[in-house]
Amino acid sequence: MEMPTFLMASVALFFVGGDIFTRAMLSDIGDYVGTDIEISWLPNLDDLMKGYARNFRPGIGGPPVNVAMAIEVASIDHISEANMEYTMTVFLRQSWHDDRLSYNHTNKTLGLDSRFVDKLWLPDTFIVNAKSAWFHDVTVENKLIRLQPNGVILYSSRITSTVACDMDLTKYPMDEQECMLDLESYGYSSEDIVYHWSESQRHIHGLDKLELSQFTITDYRFVTEMMNFKSAGRFPRLSLRFQLRRNRGVYIIQSYMPSILLVAMSWVSFWISQSAVPARVSLGITTVLTMTTLMVSARSSLPRASAIKALDVYFWICYVFVFAALIEYAFAHYNADYRLKEKAKVKASKLSSESIVKNGKQAMVLFSLSVTGMNQGVMISNRHGRTQRSSSEIPGEGGPEVESESRRRSRQVEESEEEKKCCSKCVCKPIDADTIDIYARAVFPFTFAVVNVIYWVAYTM
Repeated sequence: MEMPTFLMASVALFFVGGDIFTRAMLSDIGDYVGTDIEISWLPNLDDLMKGYARNFRPGIGGPPVNVAMAIEVASIDHISEANMEYTMTVFLRQSWHDDRLSYNHTNKTLGLDSRFVDKLWLPDTFIVNAKSAWFHDVTVENKLIRLQPNGVILYSSRITSTVACDMDLTKYPMDEQECMLDLESYGYSSEDIVYHWSESQRHIHGLDKLELSQFTITDYRFVTEMMNFKSAGRFPRLSLRFQLRRNRGVYIIQSYMPSILLVAMSWVSFWISQSAVPARVSLGITTVLTMTTLMVSARSSLPRASAIKALDVYFWICYVFVFAALIEYAFAHYNADYRLKEKAKVKASKLSSESIVKNGKQAMVLFSLSVTGMNQGVMISNRHGRTQRSSSEIPGEGGPEVESESRRRSRQVEESEEEKKCCSKCVCKPIDADTIDIYARAVFPFTFAVVNVIYWVAYTM
């Protein structure tokens, strides 16, 4: 008996509590609706849409529809130089007049659900230079419709689009780019629809507050054009054009400063001794390879265009200086080696000339001895003229010796003159290796500084 009684009491309590909760909710709804909002002023949408043909523009057969356009930029997410594109999220607002949707029940603006968009005629606006685009639909479709009593419709939508942007990268990374967002009617010509910027669109809300990682928006402007296509007619076009200036700080840190340091590091070899061949060669090859790696990594994020960029020019300037430092050591080492070889040649030629002179002296002594013996034989055979022969043979014995001494001296003078000529031609012609390094210590930094001044003036002015 106790269990059925408990169950009946619980059921009765549930119904009583539910009734109280339902009354409370209805009371809250009644308080929310209140007496200030009269539901009776709402127009009957079913009556309003009777006879409405969404396939035909307002005032068909008459003057064109004037569509006022306004844009609010939410974000610019990514600007790609490799693909020459940027991604932008905008709130696109279009406003036009449609007499078929006017009502006189009240003077209040009617905000409608986004699903009501499918029942209305809409301008066929599209983004001309868009690569891809999509509407946002979280948590519902991000679309807005507002209907005024006089038939003016405000249609707003949130769009994210990847838009093409032709870039001139000749002065990269000191460049300034102009990107555009072109809006145009896809099917209606200027006889059916006319676009114009809204009167309130004097500036773009949100664009001044954007902070981009690589660019700074310096200026923007609104352009109204009429595009003439021979096969289709004339179509109205609205363009938003904004100027982008690239931020150079990141490139100075990542590209320019490492290049300058590599060039300066290659100059260290000028203070290393010429005899330290492994040290100087390894330093030169290391700087050249590091510079090559830096050039390749910097170009990986850029399109493979034929245009020569400012960064490429600077990389090649640094590459030439680094390579020239390696060539300087090869030149200095060649001169030092050449001087040593020429000195060895001169020394060898000097030794050979001395041996020739020594052999010549010995031959002259033997010749003088043989001449003396012949003279003595003649003296013995001619006994009658001994006194006269002896007086005449005394100068005869010294004649050949005096002649040989004079010839020897003349040959020595000629040989010494030839050695001087050889030294002047061979030894003095190459520059001393240490002198080359001393000149390089001053010439390389000065030339690099001058080239840097010319480079920065040419690309920043």
